[in-house]
Amino acid sequence: MLTRAFQLLDAFTPDRPELTLRELAARAGVPRSTTHRLVGELLAWGALERGPRGVRLGVKLFELGALAPTPNRLVAGASAHLHALREVTGLTANLAIREGGHLVYLDKIGARDLRVPHSRLGGRGALHATALGKAILAFSPQPDVDELLAHPLAALTRATITDPDALRTELARVRRAGAAYDLAESFDGLFCVAAPVRDRRGAAVAALSVTGATARAQAERFAPAVIATARTLERELDPGRRIAT
Repeated sequence: MLTRAFQLLDAFTPDRPELTLRELAARAGVPRSTTHRLVGELLAWGALERGPRGVRLGVKLFELGALAPTPNRLVAGASAHLHALREVTGLTANLAIREGGHLVYLDKIGARDLRVPHSRLGGRGALHATALGKAILAFSPQPDVDELLAHPLAALTRATITDPDALRTELARVRRAGAAYDLAESFDGLFCVAAPVRDRRGAAVAALSVTGATARAQAERFAPAVIATARTLERELDPGRRIAT
């Protein structure tokens, strides 16, 4: 029953933040009678609240999320660096972690004259189609990469890498360069350059990036700043450690 409650909570999306019981049951794939009963329990607990036309996620979930130590520590440590990256590059700066088969945006510092519509706080992105995701994958355990590549890779744009062998080659390039690129692979007209934030074993625990609208030659100019920022954040999160290579 707990699984079905999570299915209900996971049915809400940025474009559908409020749902009727009928819509919620259909989107979650949960029988309507079960949905009705679980919604009552979730409302009583505070995970859901009533809206003008249905139900929506409640403040209790925000309170619990604020207690998650790893994301909060990353956001607190990275905040000043993301603002600095935004000021230096004039681009949108992002921080993300891996969550299962997706990446989750923990922080986003928007540029004044550039709207990045496909990222939002708490939003998800495709690991294989984003610079942030590729930066994390390139420094992840091989079984995790193999598991991702065992499933079809969705094409988000015409430029998305969907061939597993091509993506393996791309990840090897990321490991050599220390930076990953998304050149209109997740959203037409936008690029992203990202670098991993690694633990002392060299495994990625997060990634940070800048996003803009330009060509690869210009995007590559921002890579040194992104890499240097990631290395600085690594040292601040774990002073005195030496990163495995």
